[in-house]
Amino acid sequence: MAVAHVQMPLLLAAETRHFEVSILVLGCVLVGGALVSGIARRTPLSLTSMFVLIGFVLGQGATGALDFNARSEFVADLATVALIVILFRDGLEVDREMLQEHWHLPLRKLVLAMPVTAGIVAVAARLFTNLGWTECLLLGALLSPTDPVLSSGVVTNPRVPQIVRHSLNLESGLNDGLALPAVLAFAAALSLSHRHFVWWQFVLEDVTVGFATGFVVGFAASVVMPRDTGLAEGIPPHQRALYALGTAFATYGIAVLPPHGNGLIAVFVAAITLGIRRPDLRQYFERQSEDLVEIVKLGIFVVFGSLLTLHGLFGDGWAAVGIVVVLLLVARPVAVFAALAGTGTDTAVKAFMAWFGPKGVATMTFSLLVLSDNIRSGARIFNLAALAVFCSIIVHGLTDTPGVSWIARRSERPRPVEGAQPLSSRTAARGP
Repeated sequence: MAVAHVQMPLLLAAETRHFEVSILVLGCVLVGGALVSGIARRTPLSLTSMFVLIGFVLGQGATGALDFNARSEFVADLATVALIVILFRDGLEVDREMLQEHWHLPLRKLVLAMPVTAGIVAVAARLFTNLGWTECLLLGALLSPTDPVLSSGVVTNPRVPQIVRHSLNLESGLNDGLALPAVLAFAAALSLSHRHFVWWQFVLEDVTVGFATGFVVGFAASVVMPRDTGLAEGIPPHQRALYALGTAFATYGIAVLPPHGNGLIAVFVAAITLGIRRPDLRQYFERQSEDLVEIVKLGIFVVFGSLLTLHGLFGDGWAAVGIVVVLLLVARPVAVFAALAGTGTDTAVKAFMAWFGPKGVATMTFSLLVLSDNIRSGARIFNLAALAVFCSIIVHGLTDTPGVSWIARRSERPRPVEGAQPLSSRTAARGP
């Protein structure tokens, strides 16, 4: 008993020191990131990519200054909070993006390219490793979402054709929420905590209840907040943005209550419902929440990077490298070209969108959830997905600027006027 009394304060003191060190390091990283953000804009890598690399250097793979337990409640809670914020932001953007032109290209990529990508990655994982089919399908689902944040120049540079920027933006905004049910289903099937997994029960409880809860809460939130008359005149913009954010967290909390729907699906559906019914709240949230979303993303990037080790990333040897090569050079290109077949889209545009489908925040956050869950091969799946993200950060960051220049040159070429003869033909017709 006396030994227990002595050990408990020592454990608490160690945990306190670890927390203080982690907070100090994270604070220095945020301050340093802000100071070098101007320099980062002139480098091949984006600032968010640099945060992953910083996390790797400070984490278990190098110095060990950041030492997070991958299966701790902190990592799982951070991933959940990040997903709530990111999925809610993505859901709010649905209506605004869908009302723009050229929506058919991203819709095809969402409906066709995503499952094709996941399927090809799953087949490759099955061929290259000894993972089971369910584990391979989970890996495919993890690697199906895209995130242009890792190649920000592609979606912000005005030299890139608008149809390309819009298509990549909308695809990345929606595919997080669309990939989520598959990730959750495969993870639940593999979880040792769900020994008697029944797919129809999962669909009925998690998906259906989550969808219904999200719709009801989103609809109620759109009605409760007054519009721009009467009482609403005294509500400042930042409070309206907080109201929207509060709706996101309340939706998650309500959904996980009995009968236990899926809170993340509910958040995404609530955001779509609220954004469609109340465009004003969507605009307030977008203007006021940018800093919050960035902090959450950067936190995920640093924690994710700190959990990576060279031994873990290459634990499957050449099989892991092969999966990454298939993902970047086979799965995504085949999926995009197949999805856009018959649309009349230029081959160069298809190739550009096929290449710039980097893996980012969604894959990281979903992988952290898988890692924190009680899955036998969870660490292995996490490392395979992490290697894909890590390689994506490097190759897409390095090809960002050259790729933009290439597609810009092709789009800026003058097109020949129909019916006009080439200059050489007109000269020959006039004679000497």
